[in-house]
Amino acid sequence: ELGQVSPTRFIPVAEATGLILPLSQWVLESACKQIAAWAANGTPLQVAVNMSAQQFRQRDLPEKVMQVLAHTGAKAEWLVIEITESAAMAQPEHARDQLNALVSLGCSVALDDFGTGYSSLSYLKALPVKELKIDKSFMDGVPHDADDVAISLTIIGLAKNLGRSLVAEGVETQAQLDFLRAHGCETYQGWLFSKALPATELTYLLTTPTQTTAA
Repeated sequence: ELGQVSPTRFIPVAEATGLILPLSQWVLESACKQIAAWAANGTPLQVAVNMSAQQFRQRDLPEKVMQVLAHTGAKAEWLVIEITESAAMAQPEHARDQLNALVSLGCSVALDDFGTGYSSLSYLKALPVKELKIDKSFMDGVPHDADDVAISLTIIGLAKNLGRSLVAEGVETQAQLDFLRAHGCETYQGWLFSKALPATELTYLLTTPTQTTAA
């Protein structure tokens, strides 16, 4: 009846009603099944799964991830756990323990929506985070908004100095991509590359020769 509903609408409802935990578990299992399927087809691909704040607070989260990996046959090296900066900084010691346990399984960790929270750099350097993601809200103004440019450049410099990988979210224009490449951020996600696709269509792109190249 409603058609496609944005996560910004349904996730708050799921969190308020308690449905976010079973929904998050379904997302994790579905992602791991797809990881296993792509690997079996000879096109292994890393898949990032966003962890909700409630899900991340579960003490047995690492055990649940391990169980899902075991019964789906997915390799941990292809699973990237994404948590928001705000979720990580809400309970830094707990975040460190959770992320260390997930990394010990073989997963990678990305800090999502970076720049929108209130990170303590002393905590940030202690977290086993492999990747920082520049939030789309900053990319929206690049390259014309001076404040967004300054913030984006600061995050790029921070990632480089900390030895973290960097991904820019919400890249939709060639001008944004040119800015990122000029300043050393070679990885991006957004509609400039592709809109969201069902797994079947992405599988087709992975297995079909093309003349197009993208970062």
